[in-house]
Amino acid sequence: MRTTVFERSQPSPAAIAHSLGGTVAAPFWLDDVRGRRVDHGPLVGDVEADLVIVGAGYTGLWTALRAVERQPGLRVVLLEAESVGWAASGRNGGFCEASLTHGDENGRSRWPDEIDTLTRLGLENLDEIEATVRRYRMDVDFERTGMLAVAVEPHQVPWIAGPDSDDGRDAFLDESSVRAEIASPTYLAGRWDRRTNAILHPAKLALELARVIVEAGVVVHERTPVRRIDDAGSRVEVVTDRGVVRADRAVLATNVFPSLLKRNRLMTVPVYDYVLMTEPLGDDRLAELAWRNRQGVSDLANQFHYYRLSADGRILFGGYDAIYHAGGRIRPEYEDRRSSFEKLASHFLTTFPQLEGTRFTHRWSGAIDASTRFCAFYGLARGGKVAYAAGFTGLGVGAARFAADVMLDRLRGLDTERTSLEMVRDRPWPFPPEPAASIGINLTRWSLDRADHRQGRRNVLLKTLDALGLGFDS
Repeated sequence: MRTTVFERSQPSPAAIAHSLGGTVAAPFWLDDVRGRRVDHGPLVGDVEADLVIVGAGYTGLWTALRAVERQPGLRVVLLEAESVGWAASGRNGGFCEASLTHGDENGRSRWPDEIDTLTRLGLENLDEIEATVRRYRMDVDFERTGMLAVAVEPHQVPWIAGPDSDDGRDAFLDESSVRAEIASPTYLAGRWDRRTNAILHPAKLALELARVIVEAGVVVHERTPVRRIDDAGSRVEVVTDRGVVRADRAVLATNVFPSLLKRNRLMTVPVYDYVLMTEPLGDDRLAELAWRNRQGVSDLANQFHYYRLSADGRILFGGYDAIYHAGGRIRPEYEDRRSSFEKLASHFLTTFPQLEGTRFTHRWSGAIDASTRFCAFYGLARGGKVAYAAGFTGLGVGAARFAADVMLDRLRGLDTERTSLEMVRDRPWPFPPEPAASIGINLTRWSLDRADHRQGRRNVLLKTLDALGLGFDS
C-alpha cells in the first residue's frame, strides 16, 4: 500500500514532544468561559410545565429558544445532568455547517429526490442562526468564513475539480491558488465554499443560548440527572433525584448519552474524537500562513482532519482518529489518549512545517453520537407526547437548530415542509449489540484507513455497506 503525505513527511519525535510539552488536558473552549458561567441550581421539588426538555447542549438549548419564540409565554423547564454545554457542545471544533445530512454526498446517496430541498433548508437554517446571533447580540465569535476542502493526495484532486458556481461563492482552487489562501506544502488543490460554514466559539454559543432563554422565561436546572420518563395520563412526568417535572410535552436531547427510551438504546454509539489547540501565534507567525480569509478547513481523506483559527489567533487541529470503545461506554479516562494526540501533533507539523516550535496549550476529546446514517434521526414516543433527535455524528452545531423545529412541529402535530421530509420520517438501522458492534465498527475503521492508502479504492466491506445504505462518504 502507498504511504500518505503524513507518513512520507514526518517531523522528528523531539519536535512532537516539544509541541505537546505544556498541554493541559481540558477543552480550551470550556476553560475560556469559566468566568462567564451563570449557575443554574438543581431542581428541588415538583413543578408544572408546558414543555420539559432533557439535556442542555445545543439541541436542548435551541429547542427551548425556538419554543418560546414560537409561543411566547410557554412554560418551559430545561434539565441538565451536569452544566450547560459541558459535553459535545463545549468540546467541538466550532464549525457551524449548513449541511443537515453530513455532507452533500451522504445526503445525495440516501435522499436523492430531496437533496435540493435539504440543501436549501440547511442554508436557510444557517442564515437564521446568523440572524439569531445578531438579534440577541450574542457574543459567540461568529464568522461566516466558509469551508475550504483541501486535496492532500493526487487521487483526491478530481473529487473537488469542476466549474465554479455562477455567483463565484463556490470555487475550485488549483495548487498555487490554494497555497496562496493558506500556505501548506501538503495542499494540491482546494474548493472554497463561502456560503455553507461559519466558525464560532462553541462554549460561548451554549452560554449565550442559555442567557437568552432565561431572559425569555425558561427555567434551567443544572446538576439534575433525569432517571426516567413516565406516562401520566395525557401528560408526562420526568423523574429526577429530588423532584419531578409534570408537563404536557417532553423533548429528549441527550444525544450521545444513553437514551431514556429503550427503542433508541442501539441507535447511536459514542465515538471519541481528539483535538489540539495551539498557543496564540502572534501576527508574525500568522503572516507566515497567509490565512487571511480565516476559512474552516478539512481535508478529503476518510480519516480526515479539520482545523480553524480562533478569535485570538490560535489554531484548533482535530480529527483523524475516531475511537470506539467496546460496550459503547462513555468514560473520562477515554479522553486522554496519548497516541492520538501525538499523531495529531505530527500531522499538524506536516501540514504547517513553518510552525515547528509552536506549542499546544490544550488537548481534549469528546464523544460523538454516531448513527448508521451519519446524520440526525427524529421520532415521537409515548403517544406523541415525547419527541427526540439524536445521531448528529459530529455536525450538530448547526443541525441542532433545525432539529429543534422538527421536534416542536411534530409535538404540535403540524404538517410542515420539515416534517414531510423522508429524511425526517426515516428511521436508520440500529447498531448491532456487542460484540458484533465492536467487530463491525473496528473493521470499518480499518477499511477506511486502507482506502486512504489505496488511492480511495474501497474494499468489499465498504462496497457492501454502500450498497446497504450504510456507507459513509462526506
